[in-house]
Amino acid sequence: MSTMQTNNTERIAYIDYLRVIACFLVMLVHASENFYGADSSVGLASNCSMLLNESNRFWVAFYDGFVGRTCVPLFMIASAFLLVPMKPGTGMLGFYKKRFSRILPPWIFFSLLYCMLPLLWGGMSIEQSIADLKHLPFNFPSMAGHLWFMYPLVSLYLIIPVVSPWLERASAREELAFLGFFGLSTFIPWIHRFLYPEIWGEAFWNGFNMLWYCSGFLGYLVMAHYIRVHLKWTRRTRAIVGALCFLAGSAFTGWAFWKEGAPGALIDTPKLEWAWEFCMPNVVIASFGAFLLFTCIERKKAPAFVTGLSRLTFGMYLMHMFFLVPVAGLVIGGNPAEPRLPVWLAIPTIAVATYVCCALTTRLLSLLPKSKWFVGC
Repeated sequence: MSTMQTNNTERIAYIDYLRVIACFLVMLVHASENFYGADSSVGLASNCSMLLNESNRFWVAFYDGFVGRTCVPLFMIASAFLLVPMKPGTGMLGFYKKRFSRILPPWIFFSLLYCMLPLLWGGMSIEQSIADLKHLPFNFPSMAGHLWFMYPLVSLYLIIPVVSPWLERASAREELAFLGFFGLSTFIPWIHRFLYPEIWGEAFWNGFNMLWYCSGFLGYLVMAHYIRVHLKWTRRTRAIVGALCFLAGSAFTGWAFWKEGAPGALIDTPKLEWAWEFCMPNVVIASFGAFLLFTCIERKKAPAFVTGLSRLTFGMYLMHMFFLVPVAGLVIGGNPAEPRLPVWLAIPTIAVATYVCCALTTRLLSLLPKSKWFVGC
């Protein structure tokens, strides 16, 4: 997100493009969720899902699975890409102070808004508002499921001072070895689902398997660093390999949802989305390919419009559910089986309209004094 690069002297054009597009893909994913059993009060998929017809089944699989599933890994990469290795002389406490002073105030501000602002238009009861406020020290509000992203982002920032010295001196072979362990860890969800429920030391008294510390979003950080520092492929090779990896990983991701989603059947959402976890092999391969494609943008500086929009993406991400829910309501008209627009058009329309509203609102708010404390820019 834009919190990472706005005050960094170095700007990389393809990271600005990546942020702008990844932010849109997040909204595309959440727009799609309205068509498979989403709770209309929050605009996100609930614990149980139902695809009402074949059209919804195909287009959700296409937009949410094939097109947009790389959004979170790309956002995570963009949020920490220029932070490793850390600048010489930067200590752990100094790093934390700088990073967290930029992301915590807007995060807290919007968390409170999601707990209280819907009261103004009857979007939540006073009882729900109080419950969300009590819940806030432990997790995200009920109407802000997208804020789950902030917790692994904080975790990544916490670990950067630890891994940064290693990345600074690690050879390409050493980073590849770590990425091999990370790649192996991405198969663990599949092993749990299809083979064994507990592996490599897991038990009811221990949830940390053998590869725990090589898994998760840290793998994406190391992968991005390896591509940036050690990968010496030509632009043509990166484009070909990137396209093939993105198409292969995304095709499997979309197909897995389509295959599981029988229209008219009530399905547990985790079962329907079994191949959509962000640290699974298919999503990692697709994200690797997508990032390679972005590195093919070799211009030294992005256009001012792209750079400016990139700076707004953190605030846009935080606020987008406030716009997506009413926009989706207008487009869908209360019936996801027969929305006012065809599903193939409805999903991108919701995403585009939400994106524009968020960009304009964040830009206006950024003109206010101390705007970095509530929109991050």
